[in-house]
Amino acid sequence: MATSYRRIARDGLWDNNVVFAQMLALCPLLAVTGTATNGLGLGLASIAVMVASALMISMLRGIITPQVRIPVFILIIATLVTLVDLFMNAWLYDLHKVLGLFIPLIVTNCAILGRAESFFSRNPVLPSLMDGLMMGLGFLLVLVVLGAVREILGSGTLFSDAALLLGESFRFLEMTLIPEYRGFLLMILPPGGFIALGFILAAKRVIDRRIAEGTIWADSPQKEGAR
Repeated sequence: MATSYRRIARDGLWDNNVVFAQMLALCPLLAVTGTATNGLGLGLASIAVMVASALMISMLRGIITPQVRIPVFILIIATLVTLVDLFMNAWLYDLHKVLGLFIPLIVTNCAILGRAESFFSRNPVLPSLMDGLMMGLGFLLVLVVLGAVREILGSGTLFSDAALLLGESFRFLEMTLIPEYRGFLLMILPPGGFIALGFILAAKRVIDRRIAEGTIWADSPQKEGAR
């Protein structure tokens, strides 16, 4: 059966999103999203690991035996995370200090290992790369959205210190949306992360319900059966 890249993209970004649907990676999600900049940094690092893992595991799937597949997957992911960690320590030191332990902990992200087991090891290179990219982008989307909500409500800014943490080329992202805003401290603290994530998940459920009640995706089984 031909691979549906559109389906892969929709799964990664929305239907089977790492956070929205699978409820994975919540620890780094809530810990580092005090600002949108932090979320963007961790999201980009996660995408790099996800895509590289997809490439390597898909290419090696024919020679990795089932008996040792999990240890091999973990070894590959850990090697890639170490390379990303060293790169960020060398070239993005300020961001590396902010994200701290959560960069090495990408190894324990069940979303990456889960995709390695369920998709990368069972599909050719191109579909695996597409799946890894879309899953990574879906995670990045949630990180940035949650970080943006918390940062705007907490301090009235958006992508604060982007130039300092990510480099001068990201200075254009820095914005002050609410001048002279004293901030809502709760949103920057961990409880604010839980509150904001709850509202985002609720909004996603409302959107899904309205889609189901109104316009269904063109290639969904429900619409195909109704024709």
